[in-house]
Amino acid sequence: MFDRLKEVERRYEELERQVADPAVIANRREFAKLAKERSQLEPTVVAWRERQKVAEELGEHRELAQGKDADLRELARAELPALEKRVESLDEQLKQLLLPRDPNDERNTVLEIRAGTGGDEASLFGAELFRMYTRFAERQGWRVEVLSSSPTGLGGFKEVIALVQGRGAFSRLKFEGGVHRVQRVPVTETQGRIHTSAVTVAVLPEAEDVEVDIADKDLRVDVYRSSGPGGQSVNTTDSAVRVTHLPTGLVVTCQDEKSQHKNKAKALKVLRARLLDRAHAEQQAKIAANRKAMVGSGDRSEKIRTYNFPQTRVTDHRVNITLHQLDRVLDGDLDTIVDALATRQQEEQLKSGDEA
Repeated sequence: MFDRLKEVERRYEELERQVADPAVIANRREFAKLAKERSQLEPTVVAWRERQKVAEELGEHRELAQGKDADLRELARAELPALEKRVESLDEQLKQLLLPRDPNDERNTVLEIRAGTGGDEASLFGAELFRMYTRFAERQGWRVEVLSSSPTGLGGFKEVIALVQGRGAFSRLKFEGGVHRVQRVPVTETQGRIHTSAVTVAVLPEAEDVEVDIADKDLRVDVYRSSGPGGQSVNTTDSAVRVTHLPTGLVVTCQDEKSQHKNKAKALKVLRARLLDRAHAEQQAKIAANRKAMVGSGDRSEKIRTYNFPQTRVTDHRVNITLHQLDRVLDGDLDTIVDALATRQQEEQLKSGDEA
């Protein structure tokens, strides 16, 4: 662990030098990228430096505890337990800081809520879940913007899609994806029977603009003589250009211009557009796959959480937490459940790291 921490510190110091470089500062995109990486490493470096300082202090106290001066021995021995506990606490903190970060954690979040089995009752509960997440977002200082919705006549939602904007939105909301089951007597029920309905929730990181970088080594450029009608020199010089993108096999040709350089520039522009379109398509396919894996079929049996109104109970089936605080949870007080899910994820990561 300590070798990894030293490497993180070296990288952090390198980034500090780079972001102070006038050439980097002038390149806004590069500066933002490096500054973001530095800010992500900073908590780890701060904790590591604190750990080194406390460990050094602990070593000095252990030496004094073995010294000849009786007063210093007594004082040092009295302070040793607190220093040892502080080192243990920092070691635990550093283990968690070294866990692989989800690159999407700091992104804004697209929240999709859809009524599953249960008809009007599912739609009504979908509206209550949307209010719950809106209140949760307000508690975190996030902003919620409705992107689209399909309201029902009873005040429910067949579907509502919203963008949640704020620092760490995805890191907290990502545990909410799945099927949410509700058990209660619907307002439309005349005989007082308890019904079970389901609502699906999908939590997706907001897609960033896809950047297309084309490396020279990934291109094969062939020049040849233009064919077909053309003016003077178009058909008599090797001005036509064929560009092949080796990783994808995409081929673009251009022979409209008399200049080989202009034809190449046009061909690269077309290639970039095609690669961008392909990247967008792949991104959308990945998002669709994530959504499908998250919500399943929307059946009641595929539940991650149950909201039982007669018992004022909320049970999250993934961490076996039951809270008899239904009103508080529906008012956006989700921290207890989210914290438990985040802790479980960290424990699983630590366990897999120990086994590796």
